[in-house]
Parts: sequence; structure tokens; C-alpha cells
Amino acid sequence: MTFSIVAWDPGSTGAPDGAQWGVAVASKFLSVGAVVPGVRAPLGAIATQSFANLRYIPDGFASLSEGHSAEDTLARLVAADEGRDQRQAGIVDGLGGSATFTGAECMPWAGGVTGPGYAIQGNILAGPQVVDAMLEAFLAGGPDAPLADRLYAALLAGDRAGGDSRGRQSAALLIGGIGAGYGGGSDVALDLRVDDHHDPVLELGRLMGIHALLFGKPETTMPLEGDVALRLRRALDALGYDDPDLDRALERAAGVENLEERLVPGAVDPVVLEYLEGRTRE
Repeated sequence: MTFSIVAWDPGSTGAPDGAQWGVAVASKFLSVGAVVPGVRAPLGAIATQSFANLRYIPDGFASLSEGHSAEDTLARLVAADEGRDQRQAGIVDGLGGSATFTGAECMPWAGGVTGPGYAIQGNILAGPQVVDAMLEAFLAGGPDAPLADRLYAALLAGDRAGGDSRGRQSAALLIGGIGAGYGGGSDVALDLRVDDHHDPVLELGRLMGIHALLFGKPETTMPLEGDVALRLRRALDALGYDDPDLDRALERAAGVENLEERLVPGAVDPVVLEYLEGRTRE
């Protein structure tokens, strides 16, 4: 009743504190994001589905924390589960090892595929083309593409290839990394859910765009001087942030508009400037 991908991104340095783990999932099921995905940095990521056994998530992470690989962990979970024939699950571990399992009594079409750093699985699907499309889209992104973008591309491809044969209802994307959360205060980099929607994967993509705007980190900055300072001053004044101190006015605007993760002392993120100028034209 679900299709999902769990995956690992080692990061540019390959160090654990630069790595991320994630799960993307969609289903004809209410609030699939509340059931299927689990991520815990730096241990890995887990998806449990098809008459999901929710113990697979805490028990799986307990096994991974003891040093067991994704393959060994999934084997242990399945062996201890009397309902294993109706279960489906995928795991990636802290080093990118992967495993997937599909019970013999999962409703067709059901199956999965694994490779370095990923596991893709689904049941009650339109056919094997769903998993094939997800794999192709995930690999097409390349190792330098953000994990969120690669996971979403895989989910969208699977959905457009037929997805859940019963239809659409919900989708979710969960990504974790050490200190990757808001303000560096948590390990949850992204946690977006569409609980009930006629086209949940597309809606999830819309939410990802908002998340990138509000919580993305500046790729470039412009000093608050010359034309840049003038443009920012005009936009802030038009929006009512007329504090004579430009830095203070920008900080106030960012707090109201939820752009504080993009603030840089003495400079402005071009994304913030364009956003504020756009707000003046609304």
C-alpha cells in the first residue's frame, strides 16, 4: 500500500557530521509520514510498511546502535516478527549499507531493490515500473545533488509511473543529519508531510520549495552598501520595517517573515532581497 526510498548521502567530506539520511514515501493511506519513516543520525534511516510493524523503527535503531549493519538489522527484525510474511521494510545504516525485505504475502505488485546507499520498495503498486522509475530518477541526480532533491525526484517518478495502484492520498519526506536542524539545535534537517491530498507528491514538492526559501542557507551574500543597501532600504520601508538601522530593520523583517536562517551580519542573502522586493509588489 506504499512506495518508499531510504537513502544515505555521505556529504562532501565523507565525515559522519556531514552526512545525511532520509526517507521519502507516498501511499493511499492517511498520514503515511506518521507511520512509515524513521531517521536517526548518525545511525541511519528505516521505512516500515505493508501492515507496518512500528516496532521495526525503535528496534531497528537499537540494533544499528549496537553496530549491526542494515542487512543484519533487517534480518533480525524479520526473524523476530511472526507477521513477517505481510511486512515490507527498507534500511540504510550509518555507512550507507542497505537492505530491503518484502514478505511472501505482501499484496502484488510488491518488491524492492538496493544499491550503495539506498533501498527502494513498494507494495500494491501499479507494477515493477514504479520501482524502476524511482531507481532511475534517484541515480540520475548524481552524488553532488542534495539528498532532498534526489529523494523527491525518486518519489515523483514512482508516482508518475503509477505508484500505489489504489490511488493517491499522502506523502512525506524526512531527512536527518548531525546538527542539521533549525538553528543547529536538532538532527532533523527536514520533516514535511502531506496527510490527505488529491496529488500529495506534487503538494510535497510545493512545501519543499517553501522550506528551501525559509530555511536554506545563503549560497552567496551581498554587502549592505551602495545599490544593494538602497534596494533593501526601499523594500523594508515599503513593508513597514522603517528602523533607521538597516541591519536591525532587516533582522526584524526576517523574524516576521521567518527568514532568520538566511541572515548574515553586514550583508544580505540575494534570496532574501528578492523575496522582500517581491512582497512589495503583492
